[in-house]
Amino acid sequence: MKVYVKNMVCHRCVLAVQTILDNLNLNYKSVTLGEIEFQDSLGSDNKEKLSQELQAIGFELIDDKKNQLIERIKSAIITHIHHDKELIKINLSDFLASELGYEYNYLSNLFSEVEGTTIEKYVILQKIEKVKELIVYDELSLKEIASLLGYSSVAYLSNQFKKVTGLTPSHFKIIGQQKRVPLDHL
Repeated sequence: MKVYVKNMVCHRCVLAVQTILDNLNLNYKSVTLGEIEFQDSLGSDNKEKLSQELQAIGFELIDDKKNQLIERIKSAIITHIHHDKELIKINLSDFLASELGYEYNYLSNLFSEVEGTTIEKYVILQKIEKVKELIVYDELSLKEIASLLGYSSVAYLSNQFKKVTGLTPSHFKIIGQQKRVPLDHL
């Protein structure tokens, strides 16, 4: 049995959910971004306890099928951009279709309908957050960051960065982390 969890965006989120499951003595097979797979069916009492514990740390269970798929799309995009350097080289629409088992047009239309924005705009926001992170770490040049995230040029990255943040990457570097947004708030 699988349940879907909203707002899981990183490995620490997975660890936090695993801790809750362990504390509640719930047998689970796996925990990944946005998803918990259980050994057996989850009774309504356990589901309610789990829901309360998750809400206490900023997560929530998703029962609606459309919203479950939206959360799976978001998790796949986050993985695509933030957690796997090789995935960024794969075409996003192909990746999403393959990963989720639906045609990209269906996923795109559903995402726009439910979220009020396009997958493309969501991806841009995620990429810009990754750029901010990499700028703050100060380990890569802007050219290397552009290449890593699949931008065709530093100029294109800089223009998109300024459109989203109102700042140039170099100005952002000066003011640093105070402009970062948690991934679950995008």
